[in-house]
Amino acid sequence: MQHTRSDVTEASTTVVAVQRWYGFDDIPHDLGQTVATLGNFDGVHRGHRTVLSRVVREAATRGVTSVAVTFDPHPVAVLHPERAPAMITSLNQRLDEIESVGITAALVVEFTREYAQQTPDEFVRATFVDALHAAAVVVGKDTRFGVRNSGDLTTLRALGELYGFEVVPLEDVGEGVRWSSTQLRAELLDGNVAHAAEILGRAHRVTGIVVHGERRGHELGYPTANLGQDHEGLAPADGVYAGWLVREDLSYSDPDRTLPAAVSVGTNPTFDGHHRRVEAYVLDRDDLDLYDERVSVDFVSRLRPTVRFEDRAALVEQMRRDVTRCREILASIVPG
Repeated sequence: MQHTRSDVTEASTTVVAVQRWYGFDDIPHDLGQTVATLGNFDGVHRGHRTVLSRVVREAATRGVTSVAVTFDPHPVAVLHPERAPAMITSLNQRLDEIESVGITAALVVEFTREYAQQTPDEFVRATFVDALHAAAVVVGKDTRFGVRNSGDLTTLRALGELYGFEVVPLEDVGEGVRWSSTQLRAELLDGNVAHAAEILGRAHRVTGIVVHGERRGHELGYPTANLGQDHEGLAPADGVYAGWLVREDLSYSDPDRTLPAAVSVGTNPTFDGHHRRVEAYVLDRDDLDLYDERVSVDFVSRLRPTVRFEDRAALVEQMRRDVTRCREILASIVPG
């Protein structure tokens, strides 16, 4: 089943602007009680969304604020930088997706080596008790926290009894296997964007500003929008993909907001390119001026890997085939 970006919110169909607290000092003094959860939430996949949706429901039942606690930078990047994973989403993308589930507030905690030295008791008391006044904490059964991940679900339950909050544990969520950011990252790095969409519940997205390129696509008859090197979101494996180009500055009702596209990720080996880039050709459109626009690219299906062609004519012929295939794939899909 093809998932869109609108069919995955489980707890709420009404999206409200999430409060974003970048540190404990940003938390309002009159916050009152909350239902909270914690995690890196990289990718905000379906497993994450199940936890977040339960937080929203538990908070609504109690009439309190729902809060997601997340960390920046990723703890592994601080504690073991040599093993730091490629981030699937930027912090802003992560917070946008958390907001889409219906969470009221997100607390972004700067992760440092000093912060990592808190005992499980110190972490729970500082975060859930003193800062967030948690009435309940929702976690997966494999939750770990505190120095050297020494706290687990049993620890949290004991601390909940001590400090007066309920612990709501959730089973792993997945179809045969556990949905995880690690699995999702591996699928993207292999170019398996369709399977990644199954894990995410939506197409994987890369967002950036359209910059000037070498205009080679225009010369070949397929002008592309080139995303800047500082784009947000993990670019999948080199290759050609069917996808959507979303013009973020246009209204949702504008017919030119979401457009079918053939997307290339790679270095343009036919022309001895060196810079890896994400570029999108909007199908059958040569009238668009997208320079300096903020756009997103949603990856739907991988057509083929990137290859080096003998000459321009062979490349153009393959591009023609790619565009035809993209039309066929996207014709039956309603964009999210």
